[in-house]
Amino acid sequence: MDQANSMRKKGQINIVLKKQQPAPIAPVTIEPSFQTAEHEPFKQIEKSLNELVGLNEMKGFMKEIYAWLYLNKRREDVGLIPNKQTLHMVFKGNPGTGKTTVARLVAELFKSMGVLEKGHLIEAERADLVGEYIGHTAQKTRDLIKKAVGGILFVDEAYSLARGGEKDFGKEAIDTLVKAMEDQQHDFVLILAGYPKEMDRFLSLNPGLPSRFPLKVTFPNYKVDELFIIAEKMLTQRQYRLHQQSKHALKEILISVKGRDEGNFSNGRFIRNLLERSIRAQAVRLLDENDYGKESLQTLKPIDLQSAFQKMNG
Repeated sequence: MDQANSMRKKGQINIVLKKQQPAPIAPVTIEPSFQTAEHEPFKQIEKSLNELVGLNEMKGFMKEIYAWLYLNKRREDVGLIPNKQTLHMVFKGNPGTGKTTVARLVAELFKSMGVLEKGHLIEAERADLVGEYIGHTAQKTRDLIKKAVGGILFVDEAYSLARGGEKDFGKEAIDTLVKAMEDQQHDFVLILAGYPKEMDRFLSLNPGLPSRFPLKVTFPNYKVDELFIIAEKMLTQRQYRLHQQSKHALKEILISVKGRDEGNFSNGRFIRNLLERSIRAQAVRLLDENDYGKESLQTLKPIDLQSAFQKMNG
């Protein structure tokens, strides 16, 4: 021992410790959970949403609903009690923001998940629910609910049911809907839709309603760039296009309208109405110009858009 220490001091022993290298790790490919075949129902809904302009917030909403339904099935598979939750919904948003489109996708998802038997969508408004005399409203509403069994009953501008006060037959429709929601809660899904402020007021006037609609979704207005893309898609489907100067004219119109009355802006509905009027204005212009060439028949000029916009505001 003493000799070894002496040799160390003299530098006669040189020990080199080799650092051991970890064994190479084989690469692991992790497949995203939502890409497996069993999640096909959600993948199809996601694909449909991706094909639409905007509606980015709806992707999170649809994934949340799907995850809850899927996990409920998994709980049953392992002998756990599945969560019970009402699936009736409130959609708040201006016209043309995609509420009906999303309602159809919800119906499609619920059918594929076995929640709804048929997965169809029945669209209704006040006139479809409210009758002309006592008792008539309840019967009309029950008939509509019967048609919606196995699918979704989508009531647009639902707040109009409470506009007439206590003596209005709209209250009878509300009472009939509420009763059906309790008695047939697993037979159909009810979605009430309308302007955000009006729907908030409607729910506040009926204390028993908010708790019956645990799923409340807000649909924001489209941005100008999104509306422009929607317009181009609509025109392409009809084999029309915008003249280069018309693109600037359309953006100016959209900025003007949104800035003037954002709260009541009708989004996609406004675009559709504007383009249809513009196409009619173009037809009159080409008739007067005696110009029926293929390029002319496809092209909307600024004057067409401006003429249409003036008539919409006239």
